[in-house]
Amino acid sequence: MKVDFNKRDPVYVQVVRHFKEQIAKGMLEPGQEIPSRRELANQLKINPNTAQRAYKEMEGQGLIYTERNLPSKITKDEKVLGSVREELIVEAVDSFIASIRPIDVSVEEVLDLVKEKYEQEKK
Repeated sequence: MKVDFNKRDPVYVQVVRHFKEQIAKGMLEPGQEIPSRRELANQLKINPNTAQRAYKEMEGQGLIYTERNLPSKITKDEKVLGSVREELIVEAVDSFIASIRPIDVSVEEVLDLVKEKYEQEKK
């Protein structure tokens, strides 16, 4: 597992985002075991307390669950899993809109450019 950390956001938030991205891409399946907190800290070279905080956050959001002393697993809740992808898309769109709004571009022009760029990236 590899995460390219930035200096803007707290590390635990970036770890949670990484897991969400992996879920949205289908790289992490419902019910799949994930590394222990200690293993994750070692893999990512982060503080074990940071890994613990990320797992606590993911449990709070319903992304993962831990039964007794068994390894943590990705949720099987379809509603939660479906909302992960939508959340990431909305977050990206909100960021894009915030950055483009000062330029005062029409929606049609933006959509045309997005479609064009999106198609170019697929090739």
